[in-house]
Amino acid sequence: MATQEQTVTLSGLARTLVRGGYIDQQSAERVLTESRKKKTNFLNQVVTDKLVSSTAIASAAAQEFGMCMVAIDLIEIDPEIVKLVNAELIKKHNALPIFRRGKKLTVAVADPTNIQALDEIKFATGLNAHAVVVEVDKLTKRIEKILDDADGGLGDMEDGDFENLDELEVAEDGPQEQDDAEVDDAPVVRFVNKCLLDAIKKGASDLHFEPYEKTYRVRYRIDGVLTEVAKPPTSLSGKIAARIKVMSRLDVSERRVPQDGRIKLKISKSKSIDFRVSTCPTLFGEKACLRILDSDAAALQIDQLGYEEHQKELFLTNLAKPYGMFLVTGPTGSGKTVSLYTGINILNKADINISTAEDPVEINLPGVNQVQIDEKTGMDFPKALKAFLRQDPDIILVGEIRDITTGGIAVKAAQTGHMVMSTLHTNDGPQTLTRLQDMGIQAFAVATSINLITAQRLLRRLNPENRVEIDMPDDALRKEDFPEDMIKAGIQLYGPGEENEDNPGYKGRAGIYQVMPISEDMKRLIIEGANAVQLGDQAEKEGTWNIRRSGLQKAADGITSLAEVNRVTLD
Repeated sequence: MATQEQTVTLSGLARTLVRGGYIDQQSAERVLTESRKKKTNFLNQVVTDKLVSSTAIASAAAQEFGMCMVAIDLIEIDPEIVKLVNAELIKKHNALPIFRRGKKLTVAVADPTNIQALDEIKFATGLNAHAVVVEVDKLTKRIEKILDDADGGLGDMEDGDFENLDELEVAEDGPQEQDDAEVDDAPVVRFVNKCLLDAIKKGASDLHFEPYEKTYRVRYRIDGVLTEVAKPPTSLSGKIAARIKVMSRLDVSERRVPQDGRIKLKISKSKSIDFRVSTCPTLFGEKACLRILDSDAAALQIDQLGYEEHQKELFLTNLAKPYGMFLVTGPTGSGKTVSLYTGINILNKADINISTAEDPVEINLPGVNQVQIDEKTGMDFPKALKAFLRQDPDIILVGEIRDITTGGIAVKAAQTGHMVMSTLHTNDGPQTLTRLQDMGIQAFAVATSINLITAQRLLRRLNPENRVEIDMPDDALRKEDFPEDMIKAGIQLYGPGEENEDNPGYKGRAGIYQVMPISEDMKRLIIEGANAVQLGDQAEKEGTWNIRRSGLQKAADGITSLAEVNRVTLD
């Protein structure tokens, strides 16, 4: 029971929601306390926690205070009207001017009890501010979009808009060093910074800056799919590449060979995000690709990864073994690092010595000895592994097995009492076994060292608020390889529905997996020289799901669409 000091006095719309039975007193007090601590909006917090829908809040507010409720997503707002109110004031009160007639200014608000918002807007504009009620989540999104558009990206600008932009100086020797204060006001600098921040806000994993003969485009990879976000003038190709190089401490004067670097972007006093930068010369300029490395965004809890229950049990059982190899395979961007670090996070205890060699280190984990591979200084994977074996290790993580030298040392470590975790770039578990042998590792060594192989992909999750039912006849389901027992039990599939900016058809991603333990029969086949097809058939006999089977289960569970499963699992 709460003490007297913990009691929170409810007022305004919070009290209205409790009185109307939309939320109980205790929940309202808790959310109000949390929102004050986090300095967030109470109504946004209520909607985020799914305690009350935004529509119900707006309806209750309009009825309680006798105000008009407006669908803000259907209104076309004149940018000149928005400019009447300072952006900081709009964000502070989550209040947006939407219409003006004479001396009367109509302002969209989610909380009509916020009298201070109307008073400050009235004082700032000299107009009579009149409020209408809108849904809080739609209002927040509309404000963000309008202010972002007003922030001045380069997407629609022409060459003439940059006539006064000074050329970035190119250093004669070595990487360019330039005082950031000298270029803070340059449009190119603002544009690049805005691209980075927008990518973080939208949950992108990669940014691509791509020059072509007659066009230049910027694309984000969001939930595994590339989306074009801007087309600045082609004349800015060199300036954008130079700015990215300056930020990542690369040699601005060298345009003929690829370069790799890193950007550390501080977005608040307590949070910073790293970007792994790769530049590559193309026919019409330098392309830059930036991978976002956000340690805080990585889910390191196994229940968040999307394993089926029997796959999760295999994962944890083999993770608990004292020695052997635990391999994760899949293409770039399939979540291999997160899967490995989920295992490391489970094993990370005071009585276990864990060392990792990675290129680059993407997730910082306290209690784990992490080594950054740097070929320039001679610190490669084999050298790091040899050092680890002299450091009394219990668990060794190798970022990637790329060659026979690294693979050979890793196999020997797994055979001599160490748990070794690593990744390969192969399509599935059986191909991983043959790939190691193709590298030159003996079949006997492969068979006796590997405990488990997990192959994985990431597919997009359906937005549960927007998905629609899709009916398919049984014959069509059979052609898609759905198991007969699932078909007989009944399958309800879903699609993304009508997609728009406020209602994306997909939101977030989930993993699909092939979790393949190496049984005694599998070991015998490996030693006998079986190919990937034979190994795959044996795995299927033992009950191992392939990646497509895992994807079909996700579709049957309503987590994703069949079209998305086909996109990810079919060639």
